[in-house]
Amino acid sequence: MIAVTPSATNKIRGMLATENPGGLLRLGVIGGGCSGLQYKFRYERSARSSDSVFDVEGVKLCVDPRSYEYLDGMTLDYVETVLEQRFLFKNPNAGKSCGCGKSFQV
Repeated sequence: MIAVTPSATNKIRGMLATENPGGLLRLGVIGGGCSGLQYKFRYERSARSSDSVFDVEGVKLCVDPRSYEYLDGMTLDYVETVLEQRFLFKNPNAGKSCGCGKSFQV
């Protein structure tokens, strides 16, 4: 299961309304980044049959099976302050994260 905070849900809802009306957001993991794996977002028109789909207050996220192995149990949050605007990945599967929080190791 992937939890999504109300703050992240609202941000994603706005992103989808502007960039991908009627679509969903794919959350995934790819190789790279300073720690070995990095998080990736991509707009999609529809989910694949093998995807896990999460509907959070009408906002749909999809995750492919391989990425889900690394993301299961994660909480996706969004912070917006005077100094920063970013998604936060609170991932219990990450053994180590880089300073920016966009990549991790297991």
